[in-house]
Amino acid sequence: MSNLLIVDDEQSYRQLLSLVFQDEGHRIRVANNGREALTELKKEPADVIISDVRMPDMDGIDMLRELRETMPDVGVIFMTAHASVESAREAFKLGADDFIQKPFDVEELKLIVKKTLEKQELIDENRAFKRAQRERGSVKNIVGSSSKMQAIFQMIETVAAVQSTVLITGESGTGKELVARAIHDMSPRAEKPFISINCGAFTETLLESELFGYIKGSFTGANTNRKGLFEAAHKGTIFLDEIGEMSQAMQVKLLRVLQERRVRPVGAHDELEVDARVIAATNRDLKQMSLDGQFREDLFYRISVIPIDLPPLRDRPEDIPDLVQHFVEKFCDQTGRSMTVAPKTMQMLENYMWGGNVRELEHTIERAVALERGDEIMPERLPEHITNYNPDRIKAEFDLPDDGLNLASHLENLEKTYVIEALKKTSGNQTKAADLLQMQVRSLRHLLDKHNIRSLSAQMRSGE
Repeated sequence: MSNLLIVDDEQSYRQLLSLVFQDEGHRIRVANNGREALTELKKEPADVIISDVRMPDMDGIDMLRELRETMPDVGVIFMTAHASVESAREAFKLGADDFIQKPFDVEELKLIVKKTLEKQELIDENRAFKRAQRERGSVKNIVGSSSKMQAIFQMIETVAAVQSTVLITGESGTGKELVARAIHDMSPRAEKPFISINCGAFTETLLESELFGYIKGSFTGANTNRKGLFEAAHKGTIFLDEIGEMSQAMQVKLLRVLQERRVRPVGAHDELEVDARVIAATNRDLKQMSLDGQFREDLFYRISVIPIDLPPLRDRPEDIPDLVQHFVEKFCDQTGRSMTVAPKTMQMLENYMWGGNVRELEHTIERAVALERGDEIMPERLPEHITNYNPDRIKAEFDLPDDGLNLASHLENLEKTYVIEALKKTSGNQTKAADLLQMQVRSLRHLLDKHNIRSLSAQMRSGE
């Protein structure tokens, strides 16, 4: 049974339409004008509104204009004894579904109402489908039953309801973008775009044009106007991944956008208003970077209104079996196969430290599923560095001396050692070395400068 609202200042039409559509099995409510109709709709929404255009106090067009602010999808059919091209054009511009002139054929109006209700049903089905998609892609797609992850889930649900900027921190591979998408998917902005960009993948000039857009002729190759990602994310969410890699000059420009909610495309004189929720992410310590003068302190506080720190996988080992099962099912579904994990294999996976976190585990399972010919994943399908991993041996190597040690200095030396080893393995190729260390090339170059070994990379490349 559908809920119809009939709006007309003439009692005869209200009575006629009430009788007609009650006989059709619909639930009927009536209003004398647009203002009364809005009051009724606040009490209870309607599936379809059948309304006169010309009425005292508030006419149908003004009613529809106000209605679209709160009920953008409700079906509206207009009827009038004074039809005109102008009023019909205005009605359709505001989203009216149909327009019929008085006196009208009752059977024709019944058909219009039927088609409008069918359209509403499709809209509802589409909305339910999108909601189901969001649920599948939101928190339910982030696996973890540990107390640490349950706290993250609760934070996601809380943060999704507000509009504040969010800073997601955590090591590479912990799932920062998944969390950002979950926040968007559970928010009131879910129907609008989710735009993601890796700030470390662009030079300063390219990043500015990507974020803010540009106008034709603003630089060589700008043959047309191009919308920036902030504009593309209007009413939605923009995810700024690896924000710690952003240059100081771009940090200033981003800060202004966050303060003013306006962007100026490259080469343009005028600014555009944007309404995009900002979620940023980084695997770097932005607080320390701000103290060191590498990241603007005012921008840090602007983007970290709500901080979310994702724990590394080694701090939640109880989640590993669930994650393994999740990835096995994921990759088996792609090939139409069914597999289990041998107990010895699972033991090795649980014992490993997972420096690359969930991403490394996912790639490991993908490889194992692809290589396994049977229906049980055996230890032989795991990489050697996992099967040969011995936590007791590693613990012995890291025994704390009786007289203690300077931890900061020790970690600095350890960091430098791994950078040099990565360069050795890749013959000085910085891109490949960065991949081995699971970091951005820009981050690796920062470490080369920090440890004063940039020349070492060049020497290895030249074979000196």
